[in-house]
Amino acid sequence: MINIDRRLIKNFDWITLLVIVLLTLIGILTIYSATRPLAGMTGHSDFFVKQLVWLLLSIIALFIVTSFDYIWLYRLSYIFYGIGLLLLVVVLILGKTTMGAQRWLNLGFFSFQPSEFFRIIFVIAFSSYLTNLGKETEGNIPVKGLILFGALPLFLLIKQPDLGTALLLLSLFGVLAISKGISKKIIAVALVIGLIAVPFVGHIFWDGLKDYQKNRLVAFMDPEVDPSGIGYHINQSKIAVGAGEIVGKGFLNGTQGPLRFLPEKHTDFIFAVFAEEWGFLGSIGLLGIYFILFMRGLDTATKAKDRVGRLMAIGITAMFLVYFIVNIGMTLGMMPVVGIPLPFVSYGGTSLLSNFIAAGILINIRTRRFELFY
Repeated sequence: MINIDRRLIKNFDWITLLVIVLLTLIGILTIYSATRPLAGMTGHSDFFVKQLVWLLLSIIALFIVTSFDYIWLYRLSYIFYGIGLLLLVVVLILGKTTMGAQRWLNLGFFSFQPSEFFRIIFVIAFSSYLTNLGKETEGNIPVKGLILFGALPLFLLIKQPDLGTALLLLSLFGVLAISKGISKKIIAVALVIGLIAVPFVGHIFWDGLKDYQKNRLVAFMDPEVDPSGIGYHINQSKIAVGAGEIVGKGFLNGTQGPLRFLPEKHTDFIFAVFAEEWGFLGSIGLLGIYFILFMRGLDTATKAKDRVGRLMAIGITAMFLVYFIVNIGMTLGMMPVVGIPLPFVSYGGTSLLSNFIAAGILINIRTRRFELFY
């Protein structure tokens, strides 16, 4: 039986827990509104019910994660990373293909997306790796580290293809490396090599994309090139956001989602549904809640008792921030559509569970920031 110290309860980060639960409840209400039938339409999806069940399971998972010392994540990080890489390989062999992407593993009674959990494993393992680097490698990352934590996972994700998670891992790699103190010389050399390689890599990258991914990039560059085809997603999203104006149409009064004008209304483009109903002011309020989450995460990083805790907190906060920026950018037509959900708000059981586990690690780090627990 786990013996929980009363001081852990006293120092528990209830603010972070409150923020993520609030965001999830906002998401469930928006999912309900986006998938509800309008007059003359029959049936109602149960997406919001499923998401509510996943919320309860996710809260349980969060408390389990916060019940043990996060130092065990550090000690077992390489084992977790090996399992994570193995799952990415397995999904390429046995994974279920949906909408042109092979990302899901079907266990019969349960399907899950390994990349959703791998992003957390990556933060834990790469933070541990950077912590273990000796002083002789200060400011540099050995080639084997670049391959193991950079090239290998990116290759496996692009093969699925899961460009959204690949983009996230690339961002996390850069953020954590800079946080560790990578030398300016390495950054300069990487930039020069990158600029020289752009024409060659770009050609290979473009040829390796599937048709729907190429269409997304073309639509991002010029949504009007085919407004009823490849530019449809972005145009409908902009229409929904603009229709909300200042104060919005009101809860359950939005039409773009329920009338099915807006594709992926309860997942990738859920912010557009929210903006239509709550308007500019409501959207600013939602962004404010996210701002509290990001600032709380950064504050946790500054107060962490050790380097690995600091790097993990930075990585998890960066993960939430990148997903937030890319999703909102997609909705507003400022970024190409890469299938990245809005953290805690978009529909998706695997995504919600993994986000709560990540938040649980943040809370764990903050709760155990005092030496007296060791």
